[in-house]
Amino acid sequence: MQDEPILYLTPPAVPVLIFTDAARAVDALEALYNQATDFLIDEFSKVVTMGKPPTRIRAFYPEIRLSVISHVKTDSRLAFGHVAKPGVYSTTITNPTLFRNYLIQQLELLMLNHSVPVQIGSSDTPIPVHFAVAGRPEVSVPQEGTLDFSLRDVFDVPDLATTNDDIVNGMRLYHPDGSYPLAPFTAQRVDYSLARLSHYTATDAVHFQNHVLFTNYQFYVEEFEAYARAVLADPARGYTSFVATGNQIITTADGVLERSAKTPQMPTYHLKRADGNGITLVNIGVGPSNAKTATDHIAVLRPHAWIMVGHCAGLRNSQSLGDFCLAHAYLREDHVLDDDLPIWVPIPALAEIQIALEEAVAEVTQLEGYELKRIMRTGTVATIDNRNWELRDQSGPVRRLSQSRAIALDMESATIAANGFRFRVPYGTLLCVSDKPLHGELKLPGMASDFYKTQVARHLQIGIRAMERLSAMPVERIHSRKLRSFEETAFL
Repeated sequence: MQDEPILYLTPPAVPVLIFTDAARAVDALEALYNQATDFLIDEFSKVVTMGKPPTRIRAFYPEIRLSVISHVKTDSRLAFGHVAKPGVYSTTITNPTLFRNYLIQQLELLMLNHSVPVQIGSSDTPIPVHFAVAGRPEVSVPQEGTLDFSLRDVFDVPDLATTNDDIVNGMRLYHPDGSYPLAPFTAQRVDYSLARLSHYTATDAVHFQNHVLFTNYQFYVEEFEAYARAVLADPARGYTSFVATGNQIITTADGVLERSAKTPQMPTYHLKRADGNGITLVNIGVGPSNAKTATDHIAVLRPHAWIMVGHCAGLRNSQSLGDFCLAHAYLREDHVLDDDLPIWVPIPALAEIQIALEEAVAEVTQLEGYELKRIMRTGTVATIDNRNWELRDQSGPVRRLSQSRAIALDMESATIAANGFRFRVPYGTLLCVSDKPLHGELKLPGMASDFYKTQVARHLQIGIRAMERLSAMPVERIHSRKLRSFEETAFL
């Protein structure tokens, strides 16, 4: 005797539509997504109130599908916006309103480069109810154990088969239906990160800007807020608002921000522009695990660049406290990405980022040429996973540091750069020497206070100016072909 088929309650079916206009295609994605999530939210509210229904409830992510039949070469100067070979390409989409500008840009390039329309319809990937109700404060979610049945008996839940990094890691070259991946992340993978971002940073994804600064000290946050208030007082600078944790928004220099008694794991702040080309600052704290977690999730927003501006141990006796270290290579002893990106993979320096940082240092310090070398050194930055590495037998670590020609050591930079390489997000590192443990120059309390007071503002200004230089560049110039593999997705 065969098992009876499981019955599902689903939204009304919508036919597949074909578009040659990118904006109209995204309109259709928004309509499908809103229909699906509104349906799930309505049914969820009924289930919570009325109890377990006689059927399972399911709705599906919208999907973009594209067919290319020609081998004609496209503009090879671009790192994205084209496919490598004929075939059918597809991707599931979530929250198309959040990604509207990105989606329009990617679809316009594909249509232009291949002279083909796109198909918009429903996929066969269910939307987990957790993601449908996320960010919807009007939805009443019951406490664990208050229902007399499991929600997973009624609704779909996140599925690890579609919530992973197989595409960006080069482990999945085609989908189960035979189509090639069109985008680096599936809809469920994006939804997972959007939920995590809100949890870790205490700000919504909608506030994140295209240029992200990472730091490992709270001092930078205080200076960032001071800078934000100064530029908000000058409309000519083009910034429109400043967003602090808890999604607090100010639009004027004297706006009031409340200090929360509970600090999120990775406090995040956004200096916004209307076009999204402002600057986000994330205080990731200390350690490669935090650095990986932050970049794992921010990557789904497809930022144009991320840069680490933090403190480090200077490894050369010729360095002084307060000197800058511009990374052009990385010694990876953080180990958190070894399973995703083998240690033998080189992490190249990206010319656009390097030049922007070097020019920003020269502008802020008013030094150039040979004089600039007095305070800035370019070389290898080592990232280690043991904060107290100095307390172990130093013969091994010090020998490796010397052999790698390392000039600085921290616990985050190589992780951020490696994840930028993995996720095709342009990356860079400019660190500031705060101590020299190999040479007996450790921070003492009084020394640290003076050091931070004089150096933090200048260091942060350099990071901001570098980002402002990058934001003035065409996006196709920043996104380097060096970050693209043999089998690459068309979407950035």
